[in-house]
Amino acid sequence: MKNSTAGRVKVAGLQPAQVLVALMSVLFIAAGVAGFLRTGFGDFAGEQHSMLLGFAVNPLHNVIHLAFGVLGLLLAGSSAMARVYGWILFLAYGAVFVWGLMLAGVISSNPVSALGNPLALNSNDNWLHLGFAAVGLLIAVLPARRKIVVDEPVVEEHVVTEPEPVHHDRIVPEQNRDHDLRDRDLRTDEVRADEVRAHEVRANEVTEPRTDPVPVQTDDPKRHRVGH
Repeated sequence: MKNSTAGRVKVAGLQPAQVLVALMSVLFIAAGVAGFLRTGFGDFAGEQHSMLLGFAVNPLHNVIHLAFGVLGLLLAGSSAMARVYGWILFLAYGAVFVWGLMLAGVISSNPVSALGNPLALNSNDNWLHLGFAAVGLLIAVLPARRKIVVDEPVVEEHVVTEPEPVHHDRIVPEQNRDHDLRDRDLRTDEVRADEVRAHEVRANEVTEPRTDPVPVQTDDPKRHRVGH
């Protein structure tokens, strides 16, 4: 039996990128709802500025805020998708920031000047969008917290297979028969030995003469006196 453990690197729980995405999503949704309270739904892409805390907004601008908020909530559930959202935020708001600089005259060349200003951007919006792009880049490159996960010990059991028993169906009766034959031969030999010993005893009794003790006659002194 052998115990072995295996470890692997795994993303450790909730990641900072996911938290930032969730916070940005709530901020976007709040900005979109508050923007609609200021602008209403008329003049959807008009350049007539409605101000919200110093930032110019219109209904189209509010819809974009709501769209980024909902998208962020959908992608904040996983670390990898949160980073994807960070790249989307960086690229989209980076492009809007450059566009705002063109509209403000900071960049003289404006290849999309024919579109006008459908998002009602002003200088404050430009700096806010630069901040959104920076946060998106931070989310995209923020390293994940990782941990080493050690799996449960794996018990490797080596199964020892016992050899199949050999059935001595034919050998066992033969062994028993041989044993019975030996016992019978031993009993026969003992009987013969007893017979031989008995025969020898009888032969010895016939051949040896019988030596019985003869009584010794003693002289009687009284009888001698009478004769004299």
